[in-house]
Amino acid sequence: MSHIVVIGAGQAGASLVAQLRKNGFAGSITLVGAEPVPPYQRPPLSKAYLLGEMSAERLFLRPENFYGEQEIDLWLGQPATDIDTRARTVTVGGKIIAWDRLVLTTGAVPRHLPAAIGGDLEGVFAVRTLADIDAMAPHVAQGARVLIVGGGYIGLEAAAVCARRGVRVTLVENAHRILQRVAAPETSDYFRALHRDHGVDIREGVALDRLTGEGGRVSGAVLGDGSTLAVDFVIVGIGIAPSVALAATAGLKIENGIAVDALGRCSAPDIWAAGDCASFPWRGGRLRLESVPNAIDMAECVAGNLLDAGVDYVPKPWFWSDQYDVKLQIAGLHAGHDRVVTRQGEGRTASFWYYGGDRLLAVDAMNDPRAYMIGKRLIEAGRSADPALVGDPGADLKALLQP
Repeated sequence: MSHIVVIGAGQAGASLVAQLRKNGFAGSITLVGAEPVPPYQRPPLSKAYLLGEMSAERLFLRPENFYGEQEIDLWLGQPATDIDTRARTVTVGGKIIAWDRLVLTTGAVPRHLPAAIGGDLEGVFAVRTLADIDAMAPHVAQGARVLIVGGGYIGLEAAAVCARRGVRVTLVENAHRILQRVAAPETSDYFRALHRDHGVDIREGVALDRLTGEGGRVSGAVLGDGSTLAVDFVIVGIGIAPSVALAATAGLKIENGIAVDALGRCSAPDIWAAGDCASFPWRGGRLRLESVPNAIDMAECVAGNLLDAGVDYVPKPWFWSDQYDVKLQIAGLHAGHDRVVTRQGEGRTASFWYYGGDRLLAVDAMNDPRAYMIGKRLIEAGRSADPALVGDPGADLKALLQP
């Protein structure tokens, strides 16, 4: 009987094995995870979980007994270390597992500060795993001083949680503005003002020169402008990279992630990939998305294709971020935009609409679920939106959905 082995027990891996059973696959399934806990949600880690508003058990994507009931063999705390594409085996925790088809859902890994500038000091934390947050949590306390390195969404979400807990927060961003890689200046301006209103010291266009320590523990930072900070701990949010080491060692094609075709197949026979680690064909190039929705949708598509559905993966990009009392919802991809139309609501309600020529590409909506949903529907339908109507706060956005 066919045996499908899935390497990576994150959102994509858990979604894929569940979908295989839902689609009627009756063969053997093995899900391998490097972490010692069942598959869990990552987004709440740096928010509700760090705030103590969510238990570890509530993070789990499925009850622990789900995998046994579905006859899914779950190997936890045992990273895969080698793939033999000819023998069709994978080495996990020193044991060799034979597979008929192999799926890589290895996700992504956080970028770390180099040891040469103090990245290996105690008290320097990444924001990626349950263990990361458990190690960080005792430091997130009233009156503590934290330096956050990186002004992307991870850094800003961590800043919001720390500020809510009474931590004195300094955030440095090497680029000339926060969110520079992922959003327009309008969105950067919105979140800069939001964080400063909550007491966060944001320093843009300022690099971290080095961290300093006492007894192997971080105690300070020297910034690129020559200023110094006393700190109790550091959170590093400088992005993530696709986890491709295992695939590369096996000789699979790597191109901004593990390269797959439209069905999710890798460059070697009977090996597939999905989620944050995989790059797929998109509009004449290749695209890799780092998001929960993409991990779920791509994994479920690949699960179908493992059973010969033959369906190309077509992403419907959307993302979200929670900071203080603001919920940011993003639809589409803003790459290639040449103008942004602002729709201002009451208080902190606003949305920014990205256009490339006359084409609507993306929407950033802050506390405005209607703008988000309408923008998302238009983008997925390949339709645009009248910029004049979008920018008129008195106009009814529903009119944009009319044929």
